[in-house]
Amino acid sequence: MRPTGAKPALVGEPHVAGDAAAAQRVFETAGEAIKALGGSLDGAFSRAVDVLFAVKGRVVVSGMGKSGHIARKIAATLASTGTPAQFVHPAEASHGDLGMLTPQDALLVLSWRGETDELSDLVTYAKRFRIPLIGMASSAQSTLLQAADVALVMPPVREACPMGLAPTTSTTVMLVLGDALAVALMERRGFSTDQYRELHPGGSLGRALIRVSDLMHKGNEIPVVEDGTSMQQVLIAIAEHRFGCVGVTDKKGGLIGIITDGDLRRHMGHDILERKASDVMTRAPKIASPGQLAAEALALMNEKKITQLFVLDPADKAKKPVGILHIHDCLRAGLQ
Repeated sequence: MRPTGAKPALVGEPHVAGDAAAAQRVFETAGEAIKALGGSLDGAFSRAVDVLFAVKGRVVVSGMGKSGHIARKIAATLASTGTPAQFVHPAEASHGDLGMLTPQDALLVLSWRGETDELSDLVTYAKRFRIPLIGMASSAQSTLLQAADVALVMPPVREACPMGLAPTTSTTVMLVLGDALAVALMERRGFSTDQYRELHPGGSLGRALIRVSDLMHKGNEIPVVEDGTSMQQVLIAIAEHRFGCVGVTDKKGGLIGIITDGDLRRHMGHDILERKASDVMTRAPKIASPGQLAAEALALMNEKKITQLFVLDPADKAKKPVGILHIHDCLRAGLQ
């Protein structure tokens, strides 16, 4: 029994140094392999991008075992970055899923050795119906790469596991090469932040890419009065729009100031109803632009301790308000 009050030993404490050494070995091995991959790139990579860029249908990605797991991730990355893609399991393909392939598609097949039996039906089908086939393997003489229209030959690597058998470094290289294809395609397409946001509407990523134009109030919802408006009418406008403020414009509709609840308190007196909007307003109010990230606008409101921003189009020299953004709009959208 352990003596009363004795500190229990941490599980695995004697193995900390060995664990760190194993992790470091994996990192170093993967780094060397990725560097070798970069040095081995040739014209085949650009030809593969050409094929995938020209696809009118989808990029169908496939692989067996650990290569299949990597293929799923590559398909997901392509689909989320502007290149429609899907994963097809090679074993299921032989039992009806070949129907997912059409002549408008391209096939990207992963196999480290390039000799995976389960891929044969996919490869045969692609050749029969002239579906472009891109192969990714480590041997240029392999069955897969000999059949491929574009052969992506990966450099020889050593696996990081002690036995040199478990797919570790090899799958890392496959994944990096797949990511490289996706990024090159993004740049070819000129894939924009707005397009990325459209494909990622959910979760923290989608919220981070929301723009002011997505949340702002427009048209008749914008609370504005001219600079000569009486304060009696200003109070009515503030109450009607419920933003706790009104924008003050010149005769041409350009924003020149803002009147908030705080301005009303600061100017409160027996004669306030006899004054004009221009007498009470705060000049040069803080503004946002429609294309600005809503998160940036929220940060400005938090920094300046204000609750609303009028939205102006930077290209409009007249500075007419095109919207108004309230802090509650940002909070309802999940921004923090």
